[in-house]
Amino acid sequence: MTVPLDMRNDIREMEAAGVSRSEIARKPRLRRNTVAKYADMEDMSPAAPVVAERQHPAIDAYAEAIDSMLASDLGAPRKQRHTAKRIYDRIVEEHGYRGSYSSVQRYVRAWRRARTTGTGDGYLELERAPGAAQVDFGNFEADIAGERTHLRLLVLTLPHSNARYAVACRSQRSECMCAALSEIFGWIGRAPSVLVLDDATEAGRRVRGEVSESHPFSLFRAHYRAASRYCNPYSGNEKGSVESAVGLLGRNLLVPVPCVGSVAEPSALLHAGRDRLNEEGRARDGRATSAALAEDAASMHVLPGVPFDAVRWVSARADKRGTVTVDGRGYLAGPAWRSRELVVGLRADTVEILADRGRRVAMLPRAHGEGPTVRGPLSLVPALVARPRAFGESVIRRDMPAGLVRAIDALDAAGRRKALRAIGRASAPSGFAAACAAAQRVLEGGAHPGRRHRRRAGAKDRRGRTGLRGRGRPHGLRRLPEGR
Repeated sequence: MTVPLDMRNDIREMEAAGVSRSEIARKPRLRRNTVAKYADMEDMSPAAPVVAERQHPAIDAYAEAIDSMLASDLGAPRKQRHTAKRIYDRIVEEHGYRGSYSSVQRYVRAWRRARTTGTGDGYLELERAPGAAQVDFGNFEADIAGERTHLRLLVLTLPHSNARYAVACRSQRSECMCAALSEIFGWIGRAPSVLVLDDATEAGRRVRGEVSESHPFSLFRAHYRAASRYCNPYSGNEKGSVESAVGLLGRNLLVPVPCVGSVAEPSALLHAGRDRLNEEGRARDGRATSAALAEDAASMHVLPGVPFDAVRWVSARADKRGTVTVDGRGYLAGPAWRSRELVVGLRADTVEILADRGRRVAMLPRAHGEGPTVRGPLSLVPALVARPRAFGESVIRRDMPAGLVRAIDALDAAGRRKALRAIGRASAPSGFAAACAAAQRVLEGGAHPGRRHRRRAGAKDRRGRTGLRGRGRPHGLRRLPEGR
């Protein structure tokens, strides 16, 4: 039985609140085995997307048009709203719909029922009870490797104890936010029972009073068994604790502008400085923050045994050069994957490209904003093995030591193919730089990398072991003829 994501969240929240599994099963009318499956599930990380089977092919093609009509009714007078019959007439006339009127009726009924259940009524309510947290983003600048860079500051506060935590991020996309929150939960040692956010974050978007939560963040909440509440981003009083903390941390820990070598260093500064501020802080009732923090921890959830994989999966088609474009930035999968449909996993710091039912094509660093295509030299190796003469003009030369480039240039096509194939194989366990360094030593010594050789019968190796008679099996290097 497939259980919707919202229901999975409800099962895990009720389980965390101490509700018995038999009682949980009675509310949504589920089997106990289904409740146990999702209550005991350790890992709620996003999985690679699978194409879902269409359940209503007759109406799905017109769903966007119907949604638009119904959404426009939310701001119209009651007697000037669309009926199912009026929607049916419009999509027949304007979009060429040829399905039945009953299909339109069922779709409109389900759309309205889903928005009149009152599920969003509690989002504006703010709790200051122990275990609840408020989350918001701020902006700051840092000089990273001598370049002025705009960064995001994710701040989490526990209003009950007035404890504050912060992480520097490149972006506020949902995968970056989930990764930063996971890091903060690790510092605290517990997960908040409630997360209070506004819809200016990537966690969810409010459209005409209805909050639509992002899929990665919904899985993140389910992983940590946390509820969520959303408030107005323009009403600072609704989440005053985190609003004031954004300014406090920026003024105290990020002035003057930090000069660092990487994005991880501002987070280290924030991590060190927040301990001092929390020691000096006071809760609302006047107690020291450290004393009230114990009450927060007692009301929070135990961290799951499996870390959350903060990843957002999207599908993208590679162009003729094997480049996929996601969020406005190109990532090179490699020429061997040109014009193929690939699955791209976006994490805070890396981009993973998959094909062929989960086969990894490339793992590249994440880039934000506009800029050149992100590439890894290993992505080019398969194409160069197939066309070794293209090595002379390949951009992979910039990633190799100059001595190795000269040595490969001196080889014929067959020699280049063998050398590049050996570098590709050695890079998997050792890394591209180490494989290139080893290949350079081998080639400059006059041998081919990756070749096996025959040892003379009775000959001893460097450890004094006698060679095998006939064909030798150990890996080795074959000497090139003189003049090669």
